[in-house]
Parts: sequence; C-alpha cells; structure tokens
Amino acid sequence: MLIENMMMAFSAIRSNKMRSALTMLGIIIGIGSVISIVSIGDTMRKMFSDLYKDVGITQAYISIGYWVDDVRQSDYFTLDEMERAKEAFGDKIAYIDSSAYTSAEATHKRTKVNFEYSGIDYNYQDVQPVNVVYGRYLNEGDILGRKRNVVMDTDSAMKLFGVENAVGKTFRTTLYGSTDEFTVVGVYRKEMNAFQALMMGGSSDKGSAFIPYTLLTWPNDYFYQLHVYAADDVDLDLFFEQFKAYAAKMHGREPEDMYMYTAMQEMTSVDTMMGGMSMAVGGIAAISLLVGGIGIMNIMLVSVTERTREIGIRKALGARTRDVLIQFLTESAILSACGGIIGILIGVGLVTAGGAALGMSVVVKPSVIIIAVSFSAVVGIFFGLYPASKAAKADPIDALRYE
Repeated sequence: MLIENMMMAFSAIRSNKMRSALTMLGIIIGIGSVISIVSIGDTMRKMFSDLYKDVGITQAYISIGYWVDDVRQSDYFTLDEMERAKEAFGDKIAYIDSSAYTSAEATHKRTKVNFEYSGIDYNYQDVQPVNVVYGRYLNEGDILGRKRNVVMDTDSAMKLFGVENAVGKTFRTTLYGSTDEFTVVGVYRKEMNAFQALMMGGSSDKGSAFIPYTLLTWPNDYFYQLHVYAADDVDLDLFFEQFKAYAAKMHGREPEDMYMYTAMQEMTSVDTMMGGMSMAVGGIAAISLLVGGIGIMNIMLVSVTERTREIGIRKALGARTRDVLIQFLTESAILSACGGIIGILIGVGLVTAGGAALGMSVVVKPSVIIIAVSFSAVVGIFFGLYPASKAAKADPIDALRYE
C-alpha cells in the first residue's frame, strides 16, 4: 500500500513539475540555509579549537588579582620563586617563565622596525615548536648568561634586514632605557593557514622576536605574573587549582586573591559563544521552513480541489477515509522530503566549495543532515495534514458530482 501511494505521489508531482518545483523552493532554501549556517558554525568552532591547540590549551597566567587594593612588592614573583615552583610540581609542569613581554624599535643601518619581544626560556620550543630554517634556537647558555641573542621569524627578518637568512646580523634596540646591540642566532618560519594568519595578525607591520626572558626581568628580577604550561597528562582543573593555591601561599595570600587566566577557559568561552551564534542564526534561517510548509499546505489544498472527482471515485470503489488520508499525506511528505534532499545537496555543496576556495577543511555532521531530512518530512506531514484530512472527509456523492 505504501509503495502504491508513493508511486501515485510521484506521478502527481511529475504531472505538475513547475508547480511542484516552486512549492519545494521554500523547503530547499530553508534546509539549504540551515545546513550551510550550522556547518559554517561547526567549521569555525573546529578551527578555533585547532587554533587554541596550536597555541597550547594547557597554559595559564597567574598574578595578584586586579581587584586587590593593598598590592605590595612581595606580591610580585621572583626567579627564585619560579624555580621553587618547578621543584614543587616536578613533571606536572611542562614549561614555566615570567611572561615577560615588551615592544621597542629595532634599528639596522637606516631601517627601523617596531618589534614585539617575547621573553622565553630555552625549552619553550617543547610546548610551542617552530620550524627553525636558519641558525639555532635559544639555548640554556643564552638564558643563564643573559645574552643578547634573538630568534625571529622570516617575515620579521625581511622587514629589518631585507633577507630571510639573517643569522649573524645585528641590530640595536632599547629595553628599559638601555640601548644595546642584539645578534640574530636563529630564524624560523611561521606555518599558519589563512585563518590563523587572520586571527593572529599575520599582516602586521610589526616584527616579532624571542629573547631570553632573563633580559626582561633585569635588574631586580621581579615580575608581575607567571606563565605556566601544564603537562599533557595531568588533570588541568586540579593542577590549576593546586598551582593557584601554591602561588597564593608563597606570597602569604588567599587563593581568592590570585587571578588565574587559562587558555582552556578562553577556548570554552569562545566555543560557547560560537555555538550560541550558530544556533541563533540557524534558528532564524529555519523560519523559512515554515514559509515552505505553508506553501505545501497551499498547493495541497489546490491539489485536493483539482482531484475532487478522483477522490469520489476512489471512495465509491471502496477506499476508506484512512486510505485517502494516507495518500495525500504521503504526497505532501514526499514533496517536502525531495525539497529537503535538494536543499541538503545545495547547502553541503556551497559549504564544501567555499572551504575548498579558502583552503579550509569543512565540518558537515551527518546528524545535522539526518535531522534536516527528517524535519523537512515532518514539515510536509504537518502542513499536509489539513488538506489530506479535508480530502479524506469528502462526501463521495458530492465529489462525484463535482465539475
């Protein structure tokens, strides 16, 4: 019986191709929009997740809380305290430094470029690996000896020296009022896709370089905050709670006096925001499905009117009310499902093509496709229920008399 109803439904759709196509258009646009928007949202969420993984989701910054009024010098960290933290937590800490950072102008001959200097330890590459293409990375001797050695990326080398291989070249810069000559010991190449370059300011006019963090804590070796990476195999929530309590105790403070900012918190916040925006915009796009459903109801009412004699003949030959109801509901559901399938193909095709053009890997979840097809069929059944019910309740004598 179901196969027979489906064959009749496809026959009715084929006999009115243009009308059926226009009826499905609302469903096609609605489903296509929902699939596209949800897929774009999932793709962006994955890309942000990957970006944070590249940056390091196990890292955190800790300092005295900005809300604390009685900040004193003992609230600042020292190199000795940082070493004690390393010993206290052992293998649970993958990396730790003073979060030293500053900006200054670098000068080479007549070329001047604003640089952003990040103070790092020699093992920073363990948590943030880079592709060193010329020279070497900073070593332990550079850090302990407070040597004025620099590792910069190829773009920064081109801006300052006009060549990528700047190993051995020197420049002058002023840090904390002291002007000194720095030597480039290594050059690395940034490997970022278009999205990462956009998010991390790949087109900035500034240069960037790594220098020993000990240069940025000189001369008193006090610094405001600690920058720590937890090991990959530790419970992050527990580790950060313990580290925060340790830092507070070290300074005679309560844990609530300390401010800890983690990459995991930021990633969760961004993911929640992106998910909410995707759902909101997807919900707005889904409104067009209601418009498509109303179009199906309208066309099915027209179809019932046009096929009044057919309904009368079927009922006169013994068709039950339920049989007529199922016939028109099947036709309505198929009309909607066909529109849904076409909409899915268009939506997935647009997202895939856009991802290929931008060199990005798109995320299209099968569950979204299944829900979209199911929802489009439900829309067809829901909005086809009234026309089908009207057809099923038609009096066969009146229907046979209809012209």
